Amino acid sequence: MKISLFIPCFIDACYPQVGISMVKVLERLGHQVEYPEDFTCCGQPAFNSGYWDEARAVAEKVLAMYRSAEIIVGVSGSCGAMMMTFYKELFHGTPLEAEAKAHAAKVWEFSDFLVTKLGVTDVGAKFPAKVTFHDGCHGLREVGLKKQPRALLAKVQGLELIEMDAAESCCGFGGTFSVKFPMISTAMGEVKCDSALKTKADYIVSCDSSCLMHIQGLADRQKKPLRTMHLAEVLAKQ
Repeated sequence: MKISLFIPCFIDACYPQVGISMVKVLERLGHQVEYPEDFTCCGQPAFNSGYWDEARAVAEKVLAMYRSAEIIVGVSGSCGAMMMTFYKELFHGTPLEAEAKAHAAKVWEFSDFLVTKLGVTDVGAKFPAKVTFHDGCHGLREVGLKKQPRALLAKVQGLELIEMDAAESCCGFGGTFSVKFPMISTAMGEVKCDSALKTKADYIVSCDSSCLMHIQGLADRQKKPLRTMHLAEVLAKQ
């Protein structure tokens, strides 16, 4: 299958190993991947901040960039939700409404693509560690990610998944939320970190590097012995 990659801007800039890991897994499974190098941002920051005209200008370029793509796979539940769910809202009542809906139908989040679209749970990964999983808000509530990442982790050789009590609670990042309400954001992050620490897991794993960036930053500043890793990085291990 020919797959067009969707690598969010913050992953490209801060966590390129996550995108590389996704490519490794997809190619291991025998798929051909391509990436439009002109891609920058899906428009979510502007959309979430209420600047819909500016978000629409960015999103129009994304629609044009992926117009000929057969299937689009992204490595973020948050940005995936923007393209799958909120593009239809953003372009409602505009000349590009039909194209936005067609585009959304082609977009898959990485773990959902593997499990739901391909029917694959065992990608040949090996990672001898104890991990706990954080459900990112957009991935959980907008994309429906819950069983898919756990099904993949269950097949990783040597890995033990230990669920934390606050797995579905928000980590407190929320993009601009953490900037506008830093004290609330920090308090929410502390709940997440403490819940993860109680599991005595070696790593917090998630489908969203944005959540993990917030969690790791808080843990580092408060000297908490927590390490974070994106699901794609775990699945790339052999």
